[in-house]
Amino acid sequence: MKTLALFRHAKSDWSDARARDFDRPLNERGQRGARAMGGWIKATGRQFDRMIASPAVRAAETVEEASKAWGCTFKVEWDRRIYLASSATLIDVLKELEGEPDSVLMVGHNPGLEDLIFDLVPDDGSSPLRDVVEQKFPTATFAVIELDASRWADVTEGCGRLVELKRPRDLDPALGPQLID
Repeated sequence: MKTLALFRHAKSDWSDARARDFDRPLNERGQRGARAMGGWIKATGRQFDRMIASPAVRAAETVEEASKAWGCTFKVEWDRRIYLASSATLIDVLKELEGEPDSVLMVGHNPGLEDLIFDLVPDDGSSPLRDVVEQKFPTATFAVIELDASRWADVTEGCGRLVELKRPRDLDPALGPQLID
């Protein structure tokens, strides 16, 4: 069995309309969300053999902020293919992992991460957490999927079970959506 954790980048800053999408940094709420999630991941005691991430600024800053709260730094493998990737591309990235790590943390973007959950976790009514993802997979959300695969090259659609899902607003309601009356 392999374990795949997915961490969507935190809330990004849209104030500079001229900035390239790739170069958008986190906004203040995003920094708080990434730190909150990093602290929560630390509290769970989860460990990862590898971290692969999109090199987009908002993903890199999410790793940086979460690592501060986590209390450690990670050797990150930056893979540009993760930036705005489809689920199929993300599965290819996983299939090409070398060294057969047991657990991998992938930091990336939607809709790819959300679609990856939909492709890996069967839609058979057995996963209440998958139903939550169908509503929304917000920024800075963390999910863990157990994969019925002995090698990363064996990862296929429907081979996963979503066992954990945490959104920033689950930790602090102020990190949730900003509702307008």
